[in-house]
Amino acid sequence: MKFSTILLATSILAAPAFAQTSDHAERDRSSRNPVHGETVEEVVISAPGVERLDLLAGTSVVTGDELVRDIRGQIGDSLTQLPGVSATSFSPGASRPVLRGFQGERVRVLTDGLGTLDASNTSTDHAVSIEPLTAERIEVLRGPAVLLFGSQAIGGAVNVLDRRIPRAVPENGFHVDAIGAYGSAADERGGGAAVDFAITPQIVAHIDGSYRKSNDLRVGGYVLSAPLRAEQLEIAEEETDEGNLDEAAEALENANRRGRLPNSGTRTYSLGGGIALINDGGSLGFSAGYYDTNYGVPARPGAHHDHGAPGAPVEEEGPVTIGLQQFRADMRGEVKIGGGLIDALRVRVGYSDYEHTEFEGDEVGTVFYNEGFEGRLELVQANRNGWRGVTGFQAFTRNFNAVGAEAFVPKNVTDQYGVFTLQEVDLGAIGLEGALRYEHTRVRSNTVKLDLVEDGPTGPFDRRFDAFSGAIGLSYAVAPEVKVGFNVSRAVRAPSAEELFSNGPHVATQAYEVGNPNFRTEKSWGGEVYARGVAGPVRFQITGYANWFDDYIYEVATGDEIDELPVFQFFQSDARYLGVEGEVSTTFIDGGEGGFSLGGNLVADYVNAELGDGSAVPRIPPFRVLAGIDASQGAFGGRVEVEHAIRQTRVAAFETETPAFTLVNASLTWHPLGEQRETAIILSANNIFDVDARRHASFTKDFVPLPGRDIRVSARLSF
Repeated sequence: MKFSTILLATSILAAPAFAQTSDHAERDRSSRNPVHGETVEEVVISAPGVERLDLLAGTSVVTGDELVRDIRGQIGDSLTQLPGVSATSFSPGASRPVLRGFQGERVRVLTDGLGTLDASNTSTDHAVSIEPLTAERIEVLRGPAVLLFGSQAIGGAVNVLDRRIPRAVPENGFHVDAIGAYGSAADERGGGAAVDFAITPQIVAHIDGSYRKSNDLRVGGYVLSAPLRAEQLEIAEEETDEGNLDEAAEALENANRRGRLPNSGTRTYSLGGGIALINDGGSLGFSAGYYDTNYGVPARPGAHHDHGAPGAPVEEEGPVTIGLQQFRADMRGEVKIGGGLIDALRVRVGYSDYEHTEFEGDEVGTVFYNEGFEGRLELVQANRNGWRGVTGFQAFTRNFNAVGAEAFVPKNVTDQYGVFTLQEVDLGAIGLEGALRYEHTRVRSNTVKLDLVEDGPTGPFDRRFDAFSGAIGLSYAVAPEVKVGFNVSRAVRAPSAEELFSNGPHVATQAYEVGNPNFRTEKSWGGEVYARGVAGPVRFQITGYANWFDDYIYEVATGDEIDELPVFQFFQSDARYLGVEGEVSTTFIDGGEGGFSLGGNLVADYVNAELGDGSAVPRIPPFRVLAGIDASQGAFGGRVEVEHAIRQTRVAAFETETPAFTLVNASLTWHPLGEQRETAIILSANNIFDVDARRHASFTKDFVPLPGRDIRVSARLSF
């Protein structure tokens, strides 16, 4: 894509201003945002111009002390304590959120309301190009209204907010945030800082940067799961009987490896800056940033193959690492019209030039290129007797290419255009809401070759998909601060290029991946019922949901091997998801400012997903419950929590069960400048009893366990 084309598109496309909140209070101790100049006792998540959006039946916000305490190198691992959230946990360097059992193309990861424009949705081994160290807050959005951000958000969206494009003039003319962290499990050390300063009373500049490095991860038991250990021990016995003592010793070493996860270290840095003009008539801002990471990909024992020429000597493969770089430029604008019909016009545009290289030892294996552009334009309606809403246009294009011996996806281009509207009517105790979206997607490639797909095409490929999605909702206020309601939605998603075109070995996932160019659009009906609010000292949100899919696209192991790699193939089938998630928190003792306070919270989630033939959908997290107790006295606070996940026995073909695990964590927090100030020092101990824990949602769970005992020291300086 020529940069001149991007500049032309920038003038006509747009995006959402996404300053949004939830229906439950945040858990940070700050009562004031010194940059935005706003009270943040409660943050409400909504589309622009809509203060409270019940079509977002499940929402969570992470900020303040909670964000500093739980911050990890990848965004997926920073959010797993929230209801309905798990993580792909492919490796310490690559982990994406899993929402309600959905991952990949059904969960959108956003930065300030726009997609990350990286390749993390295309494969679980690809890192998310967001540095949590520079995040101001993270919003997790679930429910049918998230489809306003694209059909790929059917499972939900995670929106990461920073201040790279300033939103307001700092109160004192400047503001500084700095975060530092050390974790013992991987000898992880990192830090990030951001500075906002007013150049003039209406022009604000921003600069941020971060650096993070970790060594091989220490785990709480054997590196391999019990089934893989048994497999390696059997191989050792067979090789011994055949007299292959070197091979037997290697298999025995694999089976008995514990303590450290080989080739799991990471190194990441980021730089960014922005500038914005802000006045009573609106704002206009621009930013640019660079993200660079290098991380190891732990190997599955026996996952190697010969991709050399026939008859050539087989060379020993080195460890697989990924080097990733992304340059990104953004624009955000808002014009406050203040008219009787239209209140504001909002524009958001992002451009990304992305590249990552998969190395085998010192040799370059495959290089992935991705040039992406996304823009949104939104017209925010004025409130007319309780009727308000937003209508907009979205455009997205992605030019993707892979070059190398293991380019499992051919060069392809995806163009997507969408028109959407969200409308809300407030009738007092009753609220009515509706959302509609039309989306046109075109996927094309000149080099498709899918030999494994019967009667599959080769050569030029060009398919177009039309998708209509919508949602309606009704809510009722049974008390001033308590709402119940339900939503019904219809969602349609076009298959991605990876689902259509994959056909080849992928060294980082250690699999041979196969798509199908004949896939149809994926369609689903969904329903939710919810209750949320505040009743005395108790705050709660509980949601039950169901989705029924036609032509559901999923990837599963077939049991076959090509080039000594297991074949993972995409299929289409009917499917059904049923689930429940919720969080309840309460204050047992409220000592007021400076006094002793005691509270607690309970988080639980469960999802049951099966295909049309009754078999399990792959990689669905099991039932999980987390309970925590918080206490504070003046500038000091503490928390103890226990998380338990049951054994996942409902598995897909060729998928292993995942044992139950219980994690115990504790933390102490000190606010040296006073309890109402954001500056904090946090000492935490995670997985105190050093247990072996694995996430069932992970492709690599059998040879990449979660961290063992991890003592962390984190600090945030804010002034």
